[in-house]
Amino acid sequence: MADSVQAKSAWRFSRDTEASPSLGSLNGSVPVMATGTWLRRLFGFLGPGYMISVGYMDPGNWATDIAGGSQFGYTLLFVILLSNLMAIVLQALAARLGIATGRDLAQACRDHYPRPVGFALWLICEAAIIACDLAEVIGTAIALKLLFGIPLLLGACITALDVFLILLLMRRGFRALEAFVIALLLIIFVCFGIQIALAAPVMKDVLGGFLPSSEIVTNPAALYIAIGIVGATVMPHNLYLHSSIVQTRAYPRTEEGRRGALRFAVTDSTIALMLALFVNASILIMAASVFHAGGRTDVAEIEQAYELLSPLLGVGIASTLFAVALLASGLNSTVTATLAGQIVMEGFLRLRIPDWARRLITRGVAIVPVVVVTAIYGEQGTARLLVLSQVILSMQLPFAVVPLIRFVSDRGMMGNLVIPAWLKLTSWGIAGIIIALNVKLLFDTFTGA
Repeated sequence: MADSVQAKSAWRFSRDTEASPSLGSLNGSVPVMATGTWLRRLFGFLGPGYMISVGYMDPGNWATDIAGGSQFGYTLLFVILLSNLMAIVLQALAARLGIATGRDLAQACRDHYPRPVGFALWLICEAAIIACDLAEVIGTAIALKLLFGIPLLLGACITALDVFLILLLMRRGFRALEAFVIALLLIIFVCFGIQIALAAPVMKDVLGGFLPSSEIVTNPAALYIAIGIVGATVMPHNLYLHSSIVQTRAYPRTEEGRRGALRFAVTDSTIALMLALFVNASILIMAASVFHAGGRTDVAEIEQAYELLSPLLGVGIASTLFAVALLASGLNSTVTATLAGQIVMEGFLRLRIPDWARRLITRGVAIVPVVVVTAIYGEQGTARLLVLSQVILSMQLPFAVVPLIRFVSDRGMMGNLVIPAWLKLTSWGIAGIIIALNVKLLFDTFTGA
């Protein structure tokens, strides 16, 4: 019986070999060294991890981290650490799926599930990308307002023009896209490194925040933000993205070649996600040490944080660094969300439309709620919308995580690269934590707790 199931799984994937590879001509387009020192070989694989790390420090993270730090001090640092560890495991699984099967997660779902289920998963994933895009629109528009005085509504509309930036980068090859992303990540890293030095938090309190606290689950307000942090950190569309872009490397499509590619891909993503941990934690630490410690537990909006940073720290450049990092974060997120949208649409539907059209459609859908909320509630409403978008992402996360774990646990699909028992147990434990947090949030919401 088990052999027949494995045979069916193997046939299901082999019958699709005639289909277009993930990302088309970009698949296997980046050369890597087959020999040489470990470090030189790793360099050829560096890039995809940094692209997926963008989603772990996008404007949605800023909203949840600022709100969490100002209200609860360093308490939610444990949630950031836990989310990052979960992300490292899940992204490694996504890379494993892409390298072992030659299919991305969207293609695997299409191959494995009945058409109605696959279509439902596509809709859920598209909703996640729109929620992510919503955070990018708000974050980039706020950054443009803070730096250049552009009104929020106009800034939101300007973000639709970033499609031309994406097209230019894509035409120059995948390495150019990665170089752009890494350059902006370095800007974000430097800006927050300086801000943490200016804030000078008490290290004992910071380290204490990385320990678990019962308040996280017993306080509904803390739980709401904690789930937002999970949603902002472990993002559903990043799993689809990573399973595809690891295949841009021209490693030998043999068992030995795939094993080597997997080791380098996991190293790449782990290093990049540790950088994301620093940025995420820095935002919350800054909010806790500057706002919470100063009695300003009501700071929940990015604009509030910008206005208060320089006066409270006594350094004029602090707010400017904050806004520059926010703009870099928004631009970076644009690149990866566009790519994820392309992968998801082509993988689930095998539908190819021009990149500019795909981007304008998703960006247009994201701009509408920003305009409506700003018109009805004013600019203060965008902060609540930003946090809500991250909670929506978290609610959709199980629909990407559960199929991913099922696939990488299937020997018929994965062959000798199937995950070992300990990793399978760990992965299902992570899925259980995510689902439990979401159930708790829904219970508190509907019971009025």
